[in-house]
Amino acid sequence: MKTTMVSVSDQELISRYLRGDKSAFETLVMRHKSRIFSYVQQMVRDRELANDIFQSVFLKALETLNGGRYQEEGKFLPWLMRIAHNQCIDHFRRDKRMPMLNSTDERDVFEYLDLREENAQDRIMRRQTHETMRKMVAHLPEEQREVLVMRIYGDLSFREIADATGVSINTALGRMRYALANLRRMMHKHKLSL
Repeated sequence: MKTTMVSVSDQELISRYLRGDKSAFETLVMRHKSRIFSYVQQMVRDRELANDIFQSVFLKALETLNGGRYQEEGKFLPWLMRIAHNQCIDHFRRDKRMPMLNSTDERDVFEYLDLREENAQDRIMRRQTHETMRKMVAHLPEEQREVLVMRIYGDLSFREIADATGVSINTALGRMRYALANLRRMMHKHKLSL
Protein backbone atom coordinates (compact mmCIF):
# COMPACT_ATOMS: atom_id res chain seq x y z
CA MET A 1 0.00 0.00 0.00
CA LYS A 2 2.87 2.40 0.74
CA THR A 3 4.21 2.17 -2.80
CA THR A 4 0.88 3.38 -4.15
CA MET A 5 1.00 6.31 -1.73
CA VAL A 6 4.14 7.75 -3.33
CA SER A 7 2.12 9.50 -6.03
CA VAL A 8 -0.70 10.53 -3.68
CA SER A 9 -0.89 14.25 -2.81
CA ASP A 10 -0.17 15.51 0.69
CA GLN A 11 -3.81 16.56 1.00
CA GLU A 12 -5.03 13.06 0.20
CA LEU A 13 -2.54 11.52 2.64
CA ILE A 14 -3.80 13.86 5.37
CA SER A 15 -7.39 12.86 4.59
CA ARG A 16 -6.45 9.18 4.71
CA TYR A 17 -4.63 9.66 8.02
CA LEU A 18 -7.63 11.46 9.51
CA ARG A 19 -9.84 8.53 8.40
CA GLY A 20 -7.60 6.15 10.36
CA ASP A 21 -4.84 5.14 7.91
CA LYS A 22 -1.73 5.56 10.10
CA SER A 23 0.59 4.59 7.23
CA ALA A 24 -0.50 7.75 5.39
CA PHE A 25 1.23 9.89 8.03
CA GLU A 26 4.33 7.70 7.78
CA THR A 27 4.37 8.44 4.06
CA LEU A 28 4.16 12.18 4.79
CA VAL A 29 7.09 11.92 7.19
CA MET A 30 9.17 9.97 4.67
CA ARG A 31 8.29 12.43 1.91
CA HIS A 32 9.34 15.54 3.83
CA LYS A 33 11.87 14.37 6.41
CA SER A 34 14.95 15.30 4.40
CA ARG A 35 13.96 18.93 3.89
CA ILE A 36 12.74 19.41 7.44
CA PHE A 37 15.77 17.75 9.03
CA SER A 38 18.23 19.64 6.80
CA TYR A 39 16.63 22.94 7.71
CA VAL A 40 16.59 22.19 11.44
CA GLN A 41 20.17 20.96 11.44
CA GLN A 42 21.36 24.06 9.62
CA MET A 43 19.60 26.22 12.18
CA VAL A 44 20.82 24.48 15.35
CA ARG A 45 24.12 23.04 14.07
CA ASP A 46 23.88 20.03 16.40
CA ARG A 47 22.78 16.63 15.10
CA GLU A 48 21.32 15.33 18.38
CA LEU A 49 19.43 18.54 19.00
CA ALA A 50 18.27 18.54 15.38
CA ASN A 51 16.88 15.01 15.88
CA ASP A 52 14.98 16.16 18.98
CA ILE A 53 13.53 19.21 17.24
CA PHE A 54 12.76 17.17 14.11
CA GLN A 55 10.71 14.74 16.21
CA SER A 56 8.94 17.61 17.98
CA VAL A 57 7.98 19.08 14.58
CA PHE A 58 6.15 15.91 13.58
CA LEU A 59 4.67 15.46 17.05
CA LYS A 60 3.29 19.02 16.83
CA ALA A 61 1.94 18.23 13.36
CA LEU A 62 0.24 15.08 14.70
CA GLU A 63 -1.20 16.99 17.64
CA THR A 64 -2.64 19.64 15.32
CA LEU A 65 -4.04 17.06 12.87
CA ASN A 66 -5.54 14.93 15.66
CA GLY A 67 -7.02 18.02 17.29
CA GLY A 68 -8.79 18.97 14.06
CA ARG A 69 -6.99 22.32 13.93
CA TYR A 70 -5.14 21.83 10.62
CA GLN A 71 -6.49 24.09 7.88
CA GLU A 72 -5.91 22.39 4.52
CA GLU A 73 -4.77 24.93 1.98
CA GLY A 74 -2.52 22.74 -0.14
CA LYS A 75 0.51 23.96 1.78
CA PHE A 76 1.55 21.05 3.97
CA LEU A 77 5.34 21.40 3.47
CA PRO A 78 5.39 25.17 4.17
CA TRP A 79 3.23 24.49 7.23
CA LEU A 80 5.76 21.89 8.44
CA MET A 81 8.61 24.32 7.73
CA ARG A 82 6.85 26.96 9.79
CA ILE A 83 6.51 24.50 12.67
CA ALA A 84 10.23 23.67 12.30
CA HIS A 85 11.09 27.36 12.22
CA ASN A 86 9.03 28.02 15.36
CA GLN A 87 10.52 25.02 17.17
CA CYS A 88 14.05 26.29 16.40
CA ILE A 89 13.17 29.81 17.54
CA ASP A 90 11.62 28.40 20.73
CA HIS A 91 14.82 26.46 21.37
CA PHE A 92 16.98 29.56 20.95
CA ARG A 93 14.67 31.60 23.16
CA ARG A 94 14.95 28.97 25.87
CA ASP A 95 18.73 28.89 25.48
CA LYS A 96 18.89 32.67 24.93
CA ARG A 97 21.37 32.24 22.12
CA MET A 98 21.32 32.60 18.38
CA PRO A 99 22.43 29.96 15.87
CA MET A 100 25.96 30.23 14.55
CA LEU A 101 27.57 28.30 11.77
CA ASN A 102 30.36 26.08 13.02
CA SER A 103 33.59 26.03 11.05
CA THR A 104 34.10 22.32 11.82
CA ASP A 105 30.89 21.18 10.12
CA GLU A 106 31.43 18.79 7.24
CA ARG A 107 28.63 20.28 5.15
CA ASP A 108 28.03 23.93 4.63
CA VAL A 109 26.02 26.28 2.52
CA PHE A 110 28.72 26.47 -0.12
CA GLU A 111 29.33 22.80 -0.88
CA TYR A 112 27.36 23.18 -4.09
CA LEU A 113 30.34 24.93 -5.69
CA ASP A 114 31.52 23.30 -8.89
CA LEU A 115 34.89 21.79 -8.07
CA ARG A 116 36.86 20.16 -10.82
CA GLU A 117 39.89 17.94 -10.32
CA GLU A 118 41.75 19.24 -7.36
CA ASN A 119 45.31 18.92 -6.25
CA ALA A 120 46.39 19.32 -2.61
CA GLN A 121 46.79 23.08 -2.95
CA ASP A 122 43.32 23.41 -4.50
CA ARG A 123 41.78 21.42 -1.63
CA ILE A 124 43.51 23.60 0.97
CA MET A 125 42.35 26.76 -0.79
CA ARG A 126 38.80 25.39 -1.08
CA ARG A 127 38.72 24.55 2.64
CA GLN A 128 40.00 28.01 3.53
CA THR A 129 37.41 29.60 1.23
CA HIS A 130 34.60 27.53 2.76
CA GLU A 131 35.76 28.38 6.27
CA THR A 132 35.83 32.08 5.41
CA MET A 133 32.38 31.81 3.79
CA ARG A 134 30.94 30.03 6.84
CA LYS A 135 32.25 32.80 9.05
CA MET A 136 30.72 35.41 6.76
CA VAL A 137 27.36 33.62 6.71
CA ALA A 138 27.50 33.43 10.52
CA HIS A 139 27.74 37.23 10.60
CA LEU A 140 24.60 37.74 8.54
CA PRO A 141 21.53 38.90 10.44
CA GLU A 142 19.43 35.93 11.56
CA GLU A 143 16.59 36.58 9.10
CA GLN A 144 18.97 36.72 6.13
CA ARG A 145 20.90 33.62 7.23
CA GLU A 146 17.63 31.75 7.73
CA VAL A 147 16.34 32.51 4.22
CA LEU A 148 19.71 31.56 2.72
CA VAL A 149 19.68 28.20 4.55
CA MET A 150 16.05 27.46 3.65
CA ARG A 151 16.69 28.26 -0.01
CA ILE A 152 19.94 26.29 -0.36
CA TYR A 153 19.43 23.38 2.05
CA GLY A 154 15.68 23.16 2.10
CA ASP A 155 15.47 23.83 -1.64
CA LEU A 156 12.33 25.79 -0.85
CA SER A 157 10.73 28.30 -3.17
CA PHE A 158 10.45 31.86 -1.95
CA ARG A 159 6.69 31.33 -1.54
CA GLU A 160 7.41 28.34 0.75
CA ILE A 161 10.02 30.35 2.67
CA ALA A 162 7.55 33.20 3.09
CA ASP A 163 4.88 30.80 4.37
CA ALA A 164 7.31 29.06 6.71
CA THR A 165 8.62 32.27 8.25
CA GLY A 166 5.31 34.13 8.31
CA VAL A 167 6.40 37.01 6.07
CA SER A 168 5.39 38.20 2.62
CA ILE A 169 7.13 36.78 -0.43
CA ASN A 170 8.63 40.23 -1.07
CA THR A 171 10.14 40.23 2.41
CA ALA A 172 11.62 36.75 1.84
CA LEU A 173 13.04 37.89 -1.51
CA GLY A 174 14.39 41.05 0.08
CA ARG A 175 16.10 39.12 2.86
CA MET A 176 17.78 36.88 0.30
CA ARG A 177 18.82 39.89 -1.76
CA TYR A 178 20.29 41.57 1.34
CA ALA A 179 22.03 38.33 2.38
CA LEU A 180 23.69 38.02 -1.02
CA ALA A 181 24.62 41.73 -1.07
CA ASN A 182 26.12 41.44 2.42
CA LEU A 183 28.06 38.34 1.41
CA ARG A 184 29.37 40.12 -1.72
CA ARG A 185 30.42 43.10 0.40
CA MET A 186 32.21 40.85 2.90
CA MET A 187 33.84 38.89 0.05
CA HIS A 188 35.10 42.13 -1.47
CA LYS A 189 36.43 43.23 1.92
CA HIS A 190 38.27 39.91 2.32
CA LYS A 191 39.32 39.91 -1.34
CA LEU A 192 37.69 36.52 -1.74
CA SER A 193 36.46 35.19 -5.06
CA LEU A 194 34.70 31.96 -5.89
